[in-house]
Amino acid sequence: MTDDKLSPDTLAVHAGQVRTPEQENSEALFLSSSFVFGSAAEAAARFAGESPGNIYSRFTNPTVRMFEARLAALEGGERCIATSSGMSAILSLCMGLMRAGDHLVSSRSIFGTTINLFSNVLARCGIETTFVPQTDYPQWEAAIRPNTRLLFLETPSNPLLEIADIRRLAAIAHGRGCLLAVDNCLCTPALQQPLALGADIVIHSATKYLDGQGRCIGGAVVGPAAMLNEDIFAFLRNAGPSMSPFNAWVFLKGLETLRLRMSAHCGTAYALAHWLQQQPGVRRTHYPGLENHPQHALARSQQSAFGAIVSFEVDGGRAAAWRLVDAVRVFTITANLGDAKSTITHPATTTHHRLTDAQRAEAGIGEALIRLSVGLEDGGDLRRDLAAALSAMAG
Repeated sequence: MTDDKLSPDTLAVHAGQVRTPEQENSEALFLSSSFVFGSAAEAAARFAGESPGNIYSRFTNPTVRMFEARLAALEGGERCIATSSGMSAILSLCMGLMRAGDHLVSSRSIFGTTINLFSNVLARCGIETTFVPQTDYPQWEAAIRPNTRLLFLETPSNPLLEIADIRRLAAIAHGRGCLLAVDNCLCTPALQQPLALGADIVIHSATKYLDGQGRCIGGAVVGPAAMLNEDIFAFLRNAGPSMSPFNAWVFLKGLETLRLRMSAHCGTAYALAHWLQQQPGVRRTHYPGLENHPQHALARSQQSAFGAIVSFEVDGGRAAAWRLVDAVRVFTITANLGDAKSTITHPATTTHHRLTDAQRAEAGIGEALIRLSVGLEDGGDLRRDLAAALSAMAG
C-alpha cells in the first residue's frame, strides 16, 4: 500500500523505513561519518549529484533520512530536512530562503530565543524583522513590505497559548507573494497539520513531543521538495547544523507512539486546566480547551485536541510564583517541555529572560506567569501536587 492509503497511526510506525540486507525489524542505526564508493567514478558521480547515494553523514545518512521521510509523511509534506535543534531548523529556514535586504514579519508571541535570533543574528545579516500581535490580522497585513519574504509564527504560542488562524494568515501571505512558516512544536502532526491549512513550511523542535522523553536535541523543516532541496538543504550541507544519526533513531522510536502520548497528555492537561481556573490564588488560566479562551472555537476547528501546555497567573507576582514552583514535588523544575515527566517553569526568568522588560510586556509574559508541561503521570497526583504548592504559596 502507498503512504497516501495509510492512516497516520500506521505511518508513524512504518513510514520511511528502508531495511538493509540483514532484514532488521527495527530501523537500523548507521553510526558512520562517511560511506564507501565502489570506484573513483562512482565517488565523482555522487559528489556531482549525478547518482543517488550516501556521501557523508553531515548531509546524507540513512537513519536521518528515515526520520525525515516519516515526519514528512505525518505532516503531509513532500520533504523534510532534519537539523541539530529546533533553533537550527529556524536558522536553516531563514538563511536558506532569505538574503540581505529581505524582511520578515513574525508574531511577537514566540519563543524568547527565536525573538533574539530574529532581532540580533538575522539583523546582523541584513534581514529586518517586524513583530506583530499574534491574532491582530490587520497588523500582519500592514507590516508586509515589498521586500517581505516570510511570515513566521507559533500556534499555539509559548507560553500564553494564543491560537492563530493559519488559513487566514496563509491567505494574507500568499496574497502579497510571501511564504508562511508555522512552528508546530506544541501540537505536532498528531493534533494539527499546518500544511493542510495553507501554510508553506512547518518547523519542529523534535526535542519536545517528537522525542517525548527528554532525551535528545533535534529539529526539522517540512515543506515542498523543490524549495527545501534547492535552498534549505544547500544551507545545511554547507553550514552543517546536522542531526546526529543516533538522535534521528531516537526520534523515529518517539514517532511510533506520538499520537497515543499526545492523547494522554491532552486529556490530563484538559482536566488540570479546568481545575486550576477554580482555585483560589489563581488569577487567570491560559488553555485553549477552556471555553473562556479567546480562540477556543478556532482551536477546536484547526486542532484535533487542545494540547498539553497549561499556563496560569497567580496572585502575588514573582515572589508567589517562585514559592509555588519551589513547593512542587511531582512536577520537575526545568524549562524543557514535551516530556513524559510533567515540568514547571517561570517564563519571565527562564525561557524569556533575555527579552527586555518592554518585550516581555508586549508579549504578555508577566512575573506572575507559570507554565506547565503536563506529562504522563496520574492526573490526580498532579492535581494534588499543585494543590499543595498553591497552599504553600498562600503561606
